Amino acid sequence: MNFADKKVLITGSSRGIGRATAVAFLQHGAYVAINGRTQESVDTAMENLSSNGRLVAAAGDVGTVKGCESIVRKAIDGLGGLDILVNAAGIWSPRSIEDSDEHFWDQVLDINLKGSFFCARAALPTLRKNRGNIVNIASDAGLKGLKHDTVYCASKAAVVNMTRAMALELAPNVRVNCVCPGYVDTDMVRRDYLDKAVNPELAEQEANAYAPMRRMARPGEIANAILFLASDQTGYMTGSALQIDGGSTAG
Repeated sequence: MNFADKKVLITGSSRGIGRATAVAFLQHGAYVAINGRTQESVDTAMENLSSNGRLVAAAGDVGTVKGCESIVRKAIDGLGGLDILVNAAGIWSPRSIEDSDEHFWDQVLDINLKGSFFCARAALPTLRKNRGNIVNIASDAGLKGLKHDTVYCASKAAVVNMTRAMALELAPNVRVNCVCPGYVDTDMVRRDYLDKAVNPELAEQEANAYAPMRRMARPGEIANAILFLASDQTGYMTGSALQIDGGSTAG
């Protein structure tokens, strides 16, 4: 895959899957706009990435429309355009229905769903001009139900179907696809799930046993799939939800 001189915005790229995706795009010659909610998180990420001057900062909160518009504007101004948008910003915190109040609902839907929609909306004029593409990050939880994850499942199922609807509306000028990971060994999974468990060791064993592959995915494995969808190799692929879940949704 060759992304030489391609201009890429990755939301949520100060850590986790987003950061791994930034690393992969840089390795393949792209210019990348790094996003995190705070300038401090973006600065830290950029300091730790080897970029040869191919990074720009695009700090901002994807949980608000103004934040999304600001992020995209910073990316386009800093990069001098935009060819690829990767909506990787997201949150996950397992919670029962009874424990899911309005604030939690709004927080999850704002970041996981609204942020992806309004970043895409803000980027559309430039993406249309450049015949670019969008890759959204959904989840296997967007393809099946999970106990104690109702709000998260709702947000990611919406991302999957939003991807399909966007693909229909924006074809043939802009392709839109999404990836659907299962458990990925990121700081978010460890901090917000494994480390909070009553028995963290048992929780990690359960996470590794969740999929038939009997392990969590590595962030770089998800990044490789994102680059595949964003590449010219998938020029006829749009509206797809690509499962990278170790078999968790196979049956």
